Amino acid sequence: MDLNKRLFINIIPGNTFLDKLSGTTKVRLFFALVILLVATWDMRIILPALAVSIVGLVSIKPNKKLVLGLVGFVTLMNLFNLFLVWVVMPDSGANIVGASTLLFRFSERYVVTAETLWYFAVRFLKFMATFLISLTFIQAITPSEMAAGLYSVKIPYKVATMVSIAFRYIPEISRDFSDIKISMQARGMELDPKKTTLLERLKQNVVILVPLIIVSFDRVGNIANAMDLRGYGRGKTRTYYSEHEETPNDRKMKVVYLLLYVALIAVIIGRIFFPGEFEVWAPWI
Repeated sequence: MDLNKRLFINIIPGNTFLDKLSGTTKVRLFFALVILLVATWDMRIILPALAVSIVGLVSIKPNKKLVLGLVGFVTLMNLFNLFLVWVVMPDSGANIVGASTLLFRFSERYVVTAETLWYFAVRFLKFMATFLISLTFIQAITPSEMAAGLYSVKIPYKVATMVSIAFRYIPEISRDFSDIKISMQARGMELDPKKTTLLERLKQNVVILVPLIIVSFDRVGNIANAMDLRGYGRGKTRTYYSEHEETPNDRKMKVVYLLLYVALIAVIIGRIFFPGEFEVWAPWI
């Protein structure tokens, strides 16, 4: 597999450390990291998680152009969201951290405080860490491995199979869209950014995409009928051909995600019995 051409969703696993882990390990590690990030606002947890997500994403050698474009877009949207929060609640950090240290005043209402900047930094990094972990997970797992991993955490295998089929069809839709787009350009459809407006390009892309989605639903219906004819869903359990026995690396990562679950339990207990201590942590307070 040419890793430089790695799509966002892959059918064939790669050769990196994360690629070779079992679907069970990948799913459980992903759940542990994401749930821990959702449960905490502590930078002492968020920053290591962000570092791990960046190292993990770089290690699987993704398509740099696609990944950087997506990360850039998500970053801009996240910053815009924080700006809107500031417009509505200029001193929102005071409500979270419990203090207000004025740094700059634009007007009587619009001020910049150290606590608000810190809260925004925590919120931004928390979101980016969660996003990068999710992106790494999607890049490192195949649809079949995802189904096996979901089934291992007691999700019904019918639901796991539906998720697997949905993810399996996304790359096909992407390839079909690209092929149709090239074909339409060969017939005279103008999609050059230098020669047509953004609105016109969006209209032309919608003209291609809508019929393609409708055809994809027909494909899914054919697959469902074929599975029914083969007796799918009659058994209470099932196995997955993509799932392999635990490797030494799987056992090492098992220790990691078990420790993460222990940390998650500690955070939840702390938020219940010590409210305020496990909110946004500010080092100067």
